[in-house]
Amino acid sequence: MQDHTTEQELKDRLSLIESMIAEGRRNTESWGWTFVVWGAAYYLAIGWSALGHSVWAWPVTIMIAVIVTVVVASLKSGNHPRTTLGRAIGSIWIALGISMFLLFLTLGLSGRLTDQHLFVAVISAILGMANGASALILRWKVQFACAVVWWAAAVATCFGTDAQSTIMFLVAIFLCQIVFGIYGVIADAQERKRRGPIHA
Repeated sequence: MQDHTTEQELKDRLSLIESMIAEGRRNTESWGWTFVVWGAAYYLAIGWSALGHSVWAWPVTIMIAVIVTVVVASLKSGNHPRTTLGRAIGSIWIALGISMFLLFLTLGLSGRLTDQHLFVAVISAILGMANGASALILRWKVQFACAVVWWAAAVATCFGTDAQSTIMFLVAIFLCQIVFGIYGVIADAQERKRRGPIHA
């Protein structure tokens, strides 16, 4: 009888862990719009830098993206309970945002954004880390694929030409920010529709 109780308790715990992971994925999907916003911000900063070579392109664009993210997030947030898993994932992305803002600001102001290969490698590695950590916590293959793309971009840019580095970065942004973000937005909308207006 004791073995049966222990086995049932283990099954219950495993079921709880699996439901927490699924809820974590749904929560990340609900933030899919931020991936799209940030992907657009990266494209804007790249375009601005290419046209004007302004040291302000990245810091200003990132600041605008931060403001948009904070405003929209505050409008979207309701009285949803926060889970430990949700806080962990959120902490990863907040730390990433702070790191990238400080990095872009100081590299831009110091005039050290001129080494494109180093810039793309560092940014891609940081984004790969954040996506990889989130994916490993959530056991989510789709987001882990994004991490692999970012890591591949980080490695490839170190060995390629300027043109190859730019292409790899633009492709990684498209796949891992725009496409993944749209995927999250669609999955979130489908989940809200499935749950109905009471649970949405």
